[in-house]
Amino acid sequence: MRRYVIAGNWKMNMTPNSAKALIEEMKPLVAGKDNCDVVLCVPAIDIPAAIEATAGSNIKIGAENVHFKASGAYTGEISADMLVEAGVEYVVIGHSERRQYFAETDQTVNLRTLAALNAGLKAIVCVGETLEQRELGYTETLLKFQTKMALTNVTAEQMKNVIIAYEPVWAIGTGVTATADQADEGNGYVRAAVAEMFGDEIAEATVVQYGGSMNDKNAAELLSKPNVDGGLIGGASLVAAKFAAIVDAAQ
Repeated sequence: MRRYVIAGNWKMNMTPNSAKALIEEMKPLVAGKDNCDVVLCVPAIDIPAAIEATAGSNIKIGAENVHFKASGAYTGEISADMLVEAGVEYVVIGHSERRQYFAETDQTVNLRTLAALNAGLKAIVCVGETLEQRELGYTETLLKFQTKMALTNVTAEQMKNVIIAYEPVWAIGTGVTATADQADEGNGYVRAAVAEMFGDEIAEATVVQYGGSMNDKNAAELLSKPNVDGGLIGGASLVAAKFAAIVDAAQ
């Protein structure tokens, strides 16, 4: 049985003090939710405060990016070893905003994924198509390509620590959500790509999230689909009651 994973992606929001306050508000709302893993992926500056605030709770902390080198002249970057020592367990890799604004490529997404996995982190790898690509009929081709590129040289054993988030670019931060059937279809393409690389057993065990304006109102319908194993939540993860409602939907 795949476990639901509900992960918040705070993006560039929350100072350390406001992060701590939000987590304190969230903790009682998501406590005892044994049917899913609850994760908050936070800005690097917030990691120490978030780790401290979540101690003893069921909330795990993730980062929003990781560099592919262990160390070196990469001003402003953070390595996997740094994240591990800070207490981070998860990391988002290849989000469309990283690809759009910071020149992430399929190749660097793969290198970051390998660096994270080799350090023992759980990688939340993002894939997704633009509206133009969808309208041209390339959704399946693109999702399979991005998935396979991201997982190049990943071992079958390491797949236990891989989560893939299908995030249609046209639905991220726009308020437009893929229908439940579109989300299930996209996640299905991702799962099929994993099966082509690693076989059906590993594909069936791999958690595939949906991201892209999932919120407290539509989460139950999205999570009811067979290929949707959780969500990578943007805006709704910044409001304790809304995020908790999504966690409740996963129950």
